[in-house]
Amino acid sequence: MMNSFNYSNTKLAFLYKPLLHFLHDLVFRVNQFWIELSYFTIFSVIGYVTLKILSPTNGTFSPQDLDSFFMSVSAVTVSSMSTLEMEVFSNGQLILLTILMFLGGEVFTSLLGLQLIKFKRNHQNQKIENEMDNFNTSSNCSTSIPTNDFDHIELGVVSQDQQLVNDQKPYSSRPKTEISSFEGQELKNSSSDLLTFIILGYLLVVHLVGSTLISIYNTIIPSAREVLRGKGLHLLTFSIFTTVSTFANCGFVPTNENMMVFKKNSGLLLIMIPQVLMGNTLYPACLRSFIWFLEKITKRSEFTYLLKNSRELGYDHLFSDLRSRFLAITVFGFIMVQFTFFCLLEWYSGATTGLSAYEKMVGSLFEVVNSRHAGESVFELSIISPSIIVLFVLMMYLPPYISFLPIKDGKCFPTTEENTRTKRKNIFDHLLLSQQTYLVLFVILICITEREKMKEDPLNFNLLSIIVEVISGYGNVGFSMGYSCERQVKPSSNCKDASYGFAGKWSNEGKFILIVLMFFGRLKKFNTKGGKAWRLQ
Repeated sequence: MMNSFNYSNTKLAFLYKPLLHFLHDLVFRVNQFWIELSYFTIFSVIGYVTLKILSPTNGTFSPQDLDSFFMSVSAVTVSSMSTLEMEVFSNGQLILLTILMFLGGEVFTSLLGLQLIKFKRNHQNQKIENEMDNFNTSSNCSTSIPTNDFDHIELGVVSQDQQLVNDQKPYSSRPKTEISSFEGQELKNSSSDLLTFIILGYLLVVHLVGSTLISIYNTIIPSAREVLRGKGLHLLTFSIFTTVSTFANCGFVPTNENMMVFKKNSGLLLIMIPQVLMGNTLYPACLRSFIWFLEKITKRSEFTYLLKNSRELGYDHLFSDLRSRFLAITVFGFIMVQFTFFCLLEWYSGATTGLSAYEKMVGSLFEVVNSRHAGESVFELSIISPSIIVLFVLMMYLPPYISFLPIKDGKCFPTTEENTRTKRKNIFDHLLLSQQTYLVLFVILICITEREKMKEDPLNFNLLSIIVEVISGYGNVGFSMGYSCERQVKPSSNCKDASYGFAGKWSNEGKFILIVLMFFGRLKKFNTKGGKAWRLQ
């Protein structure tokens, strides 16, 4: 019996050690790009399998495998590109999509990245302590230590040894510089740990308040309540789904018409607008304001450290005070420019027909706020003027944290990505093309796969519609020009208007290319320096 038990333990240890070795290599040796790509791919596959297991609302409806995988990828990458109507999903499938959107949201994934930094830091500290223990043990076993025995000891180990020796001294007898350095490192570590709880609290507060307000609104306002009742949507599911989707800037709404069915519910739109901004373009500014508020209440030194040393923790979403201010100015500046143009050109258009002046203003504001990354829409894009569509394309292309910053910010001049670690360049980095070049290649590939439909149905399959779909997928926005049977040059009796995106009418090859594009768009931060090796003159 004992031999069998020992054999089982030996077998488990034999399997356990390679697994630990694999996880260690994954965390410490694999490039961050491959870690995030694996993360999104794994959850996309899990979402696809679960969607196939759960039954849709219509038991007779069975979507294609590619469409189910497409919707799973769209939810995880928070792209909200759709090839299926949302109302075909059952309540269980909507809950699954809610989980996928939450896991793929930028704030949540950045929280996981911060935890990874903390794990690496703790692992490194433990490694140093183990090396020092081994060094101290070997020192006690010999009266003299040859000088060359120190050659293998890293500089960090020596400094850690000095720190351990000094730790045995009375606190008052240590040099002031040493005490200051030790306390500074301790303050940095505690501030990093506290930042994790701050972000988690930020997530919980926004989702709790947002879903509560949406639930209250849909309970009080009869018109909104009737929409949910007519579509057979649960109030709680709709509230949580919409809050998670809006905050993650995914853009999915559990209705076929997206937010068009709520275009007259201005109160609901006003509740959702702050969630859109707090989850993406204004997240760094809102996070800093949240920390400032907590610092004023608690007076804790960790909050002060976070406000004054935003770059020291390696968290790319924690900006300095100056950059946060200019980011907010830039975001609101883009909103005002779009809002002005939209109201001037679309005030009397067919898109806003039947709305009061107040409803037009709120609806226009909601539309332009969502044009950056969220993708929720109250107007049909196909009937909006091409000039506004081109402006939306520009907004969808811009990265979320682009800002006008003409002044140097003390220690540094902020760049697109504020990374504290110096990245090593290799031949692969120099072979990367610019993001504009990749987008042109994607448009060309889509035009090739859909070339027959572009000939037979040129009004629907036009170049502008394809560009909007490609840029929307790249920006993980979700805006789409849609498809209309009325625009067919050769009307087909089998044609049926659907409320899903334009990509729903593409070939399987075109849908697969768009899946690749959504992954590329979600990971585009790793290619911000692409194309630098090419000379234009």
